[in-house]
Amino acid sequence: MITELDQQTALVLIDLQKGILAGDKAHPLEDVLKNAAALVDGFHNAGLPVVIVNINPGGAAWTRSRKDAQMPASKKPDDFTEIADEVPTRPDDIFVTKHTWNAFFETELHNELQKRNVTGIVLGGVSTSIGVEGTARAAAELGYNVSFATDAMTDRVLEAHHNSLQYIFPRMGESGTTADILNKLK
Repeated sequence: MITELDQQTALVLIDLQKGILAGDKAHPLEDVLKNAAALVDGFHNAGLPVVIVNINPGGAAWTRSRKDAQMPASKKPDDFTEIADEVPTRPDDIFVTKHTWNAFFETELHNELQKRNVTGIVLGGVSTSIGVEGTARAAAELGYNVSFATDAMTDRVLEAHHNSLQYIFPRMGESGTTADILNKLK
C-alpha cells in the first residue's frame, strides 16, 4: 500500500520501448501503457521529474558471459530502442540508456536524481522481474524510497511477475495502483 510519496519523487519507467514490448505479457500491454501514460501526465502536471529508461544491451559484458539462457544473436530492428508512442515524453524529461537490468549501473541516473534532490522513485515498466526489479534493488541500496505502480508494469512470465510483486517488492518499498500513486501527488 502506498502510504505517501516523498516531496521530491521521480517517476522512472523501464524499457517501454518498441523492441521490448512485442510478445505476451502478464497484463494486457494496452493497460500498462495507458497507466504509464497517466503517471507521466501526473508527474508532469505536478512538476516532478520523469525518467524514461531504455535498454541497448549491444556489446555489454553480461551478454558474453556463460549462462543457460543465451541472448538471441538476431539483429535488432532499427526502432528497437525507441520509446513507445503511447508514452507522452517531453524534451526536458531525463532519458537514460542502460546496458544491463539495472538503470543505475554505469549510467548517470543517480547523479541526475541527486541534482534534483530526489529521495523517492515510482517504478513501472517491463519486465517486472528483470528491468524493474533490477532497478528497484539498486534504488533501495542507494536509499531511495521506492514505490511500485503495479498496474503499469508487466512481464513475459506471469509467475515471475507475481513473484516480484508478492515476495521481492515488499522488501524494498510500497506497492499500489496508478490511481493510488496519482492520489498521493495531489
